Amino acid sequence: MNPSLFQILAVTVLGILLAATIAAVVRGSVSRREGLLGGLIWLAAGVAIAWPKVTVKVAHALGIGRGADLVLYCAVVVMLVGFLMVYARLRRLRREVTLLVRHLAIRDAVSIAPSDKDEG
Repeated sequence: MNPSLFQILAVTVLGILLAATIAAVVRGSVSRREGLLGGLIWLAAGVAIAWPKVTVKVAHALGIGRGADLVLYCAVVVMLVGFLMVYARLRRLRREVTLLVRHLAIRDAVSIAPSDKDEG
């Protein structure tokens, strides 16, 4: 079976994304765990696009009627996990900023407070 234009383009884009993910891990801008997760997602998407019958077989093995439904369910789960991770990171950053601002406010209040010498 000859690949369609979409399959060629999509697998090419996914290959570029995989290479960019590997480069980010090597540079250190992405942790190994995040890089591995991203790489697995790109590879799974590539397999699903290059060989769509694989998703049908996996879907049937899991009791799901169509491969497209399996892909949709997986995408929803991955997005929900991603949103949860972003939300948790945002909460942690807010807490860190709050603690930093408190620390700076206390430090500045102590350093500019009038001393006993100025009252005389």
